[in-house]
Amino acid sequence: MVRRLQIGVSVLILVAVAAGWNFSRAAAPVPDQDQEFSRDLLARARVFPEVGPGVAAIKSDSAGRYYVLADPANAIAIYQADGKRIGQIPNANSRGAKIVYAQDIDVDAKGRLFVADRGANAVKIFEPDGSLDATIPVAAPISLVALPGGEFAVAGLRSAQLVNIYDAQGKLARSFGEIPAAIAGASRNQSLSPGRIYGDMVGHIYFVFSDMPELTLRRYDRFGYVGYEASLPASEFTPQAEAKRWTTITIEQGDAPSSMKPAIRALGADPITQELWIAIGDELVHFDKDGNRRASYRTSTKEGVRIDASAILVERNRILIAADPMGIFDFVLPERQSPAAAQQ
Repeated sequence: MVRRLQIGVSVLILVAVAAGWNFSRAAAPVPDQDQEFSRDLLARARVFPEVGPGVAAIKSDSAGRYYVLADPANAIAIYQADGKRIGQIPNANSRGAKIVYAQDIDVDAKGRLFVADRGANAVKIFEPDGSLDATIPVAAPISLVALPGGEFAVAGLRSAQLVNIYDAQGKLARSFGEIPAAIAGASRNQSLSPGRIYGDMVGHIYFVFSDMPELTLRRYDRFGYVGYEASLPASEFTPQAEAKRWTTITIEQGDAPSSMKPAIRALGADPITQELWIAIGDELVHFDKDGNRRASYRTSTKEGVRIDASAILVERNRILIAADPMGIFDFVLPERQSPAAAQQ
């Protein structure tokens, strides 16, 4: 039984000086009661400056290496913490193994790289040195999550259920997650996936729906038990709603109003608290570990250029946010609950 959490939107009265937040845009009007006031969160620096357009995923391993999936999607770049590129996968150790078109990546506790190679209809697993460990046939994988015990979860095109779990031997172990009626009708384009999955350090799987009337995410454990479902009103993130909260954005930046339907474009989980940060355009929304909304931020560079996230990596003391085509930026991590408080 899904425990649906209705995320109430409240008016936040903020004092910028006391909170220590630097506002780069003109003062915003007081929001309506059905809207939440968003604080500006400014990038401290651009990191991995070699990285340019098309960033789809940023991951890290326990050795401090960073793995970046960007254009062209046939190799995963590897960087040190200081931004120096130290290699890629595939490499000479891969012995001719190739990535045709990577859609997503993840790294497990052993440092193995999992690649959703949509172009090859397979999930490919590489050892830390780049040697190919396994190739598992999977029809059109869109996103994946490495899980404890060598398992991994996949969301793909035309799947009968939302999530498929494969065991350490590459066999389909179980599937779960009914596709909601709102996106399962005959009118739905069957070439599209109902959504994407993301993971955290303790094995949760977060399914982000792409076609629901509201912006919706659901948390599963690795066996299919639903921890919570959270939703945000799509109307809050339309260009018209943004204009009411930030009346000078279009004038200052020359942005044309977007007719695209708001969607969750990226998700990152705090490795300590399992709190979530989700991106909707340049809006970064913070959820606690139980799926309750805590706050919202508008992400931009110090110069005021908006950053629409395409990938997020949450670390102990910062958030890395990728924006296409600008690259990857470093942000302070606000509002972290202590581990003790998160367990209460």
